[in-house]
Amino acid sequence: MSKKITFVFFLLLFLGGLIFAEGSSEEQRELVINSNLSDPAPKAAFNALVDGFKAEYPDIEVTLNEFDHEAYKTAIRNFLGSNPPDVALWFAGNRMRFFVEQGLLMDISDLWEEEDFYDSMASTRSAFAVGDEMYGVPWGYYQWGVYYRSDIFDEYGLEVPTNFDELTNVADTLVENGVTPFTIGTKFLWTAAGWFDYLNLRINGYDFHMELTEGKISYLDERLDAVFDVWAEMLNAGYFLENHEAYSWQEAQAPLINGEAAMYLIGNFMIPDMERAGIVDDVDFFQFPIYDQSLPVSEDAPTEAYIVPSGAQNVEEAKLFIAYASRPDVLADFADATGNISPNKYSRKPTDRFILQGFNLLGSADSLAQFYDRDTSPEMAAKGMEGFQEFMVYPEREAEVRARIEEERQRIFF
Repeated sequence: MSKKITFVFFLLLFLGGLIFAEGSSEEQRELVINSNLSDPAPKAAFNALVDGFKAEYPDIEVTLNEFDHEAYKTAIRNFLGSNPPDVALWFAGNRMRFFVEQGLLMDISDLWEEEDFYDSMASTRSAFAVGDEMYGVPWGYYQWGVYYRSDIFDEYGLEVPTNFDELTNVADTLVENGVTPFTIGTKFLWTAAGWFDYLNLRINGYDFHMELTEGKISYLDERLDAVFDVWAEMLNAGYFLENHEAYSWQEAQAPLINGEAAMYLIGNFMIPDMERAGIVDDVDFFQFPIYDQSLPVSEDAPTEAYIVPSGAQNVEEAKLFIAYASRPDVLADFADATGNISPNKYSRKPTDRFILQGFNLLGSADSLAQFYDRDTSPEMAAKGMEGFQEFMVYPEREAEVRARIEEERQRIFF
């Protein structure tokens, strides 16, 4: 073989190797996602969403790490700092801001700009803003409110209450007939926080509530007296399920299912269990009644999020995934499958009656809170919810409970 032919031969081999190496590099794009969706329906829905992304981006190798929902709340504190994924599922509001302040999340304002999320996701913008920077993108939110047995209301000639006087009349009628007005399970504390949220939002308003959860207002503030007074009146009148501290929120569904209780203040995630129990046709929904007509109306609307850890290794792929997952059609499908409401205003209108009720409720609200354990710091949430549960069991301990929560506020925020 001549030297010229040999040179050309090896040159072609070299160039071929470069081309192969470049192709191999493209094929090795990666994306790591950590998910907290462990319940069967949302887990399957997210797997389907990820499969859809993989079909559109076959050159990206996706690793999906799935955690138990409760265990994830502890695990995330570890993996964000030591072994961060490229995308993680988490919560908006203060639960997100907590990690921002530790430098563990990436500013993705550029993604909001490029994908025009400031328009399509406008209703949730404040839940992701820290100063002028954006640290997450919503994938769903859902309404809280009162789910009730319409057949029980019909049996006793009850109308849906729109204010507290009407609610009191409904509850008194139920008690007189041996029906527990409200079921609740406070074993895991956060359901008690739902009651605190709504009573405070209705009695003192959104601005006061947010300043309180941000640690700026004392739990001994006299404006909270009315909140605890109304709550205590309801407790002492027998409006709540007995021994609720022994039940999880799921276990507390049983009295509603078997007709021993008529109402449940809870989120829309309860509906699949009502469907499985075969009573969903006898269940309906109403807005938490108004206490002060002069106040703007606020609702609890916990918002689920995608976040990008500051230590993410595949940032471009992470943004591609979030952009795909935030498309109006993808979000609408995911919302339908998980019982959520799409935060993208260009998604199709929901057809499920409960989700449509939530869509209309949240769309007409003056402001949206995230939920007590997402609007305040994690440590304050734990201490506050312990106090709320204790108060629901022993309302006579109000002064002691509030004093203890206030001590914790001063320690945590100052």
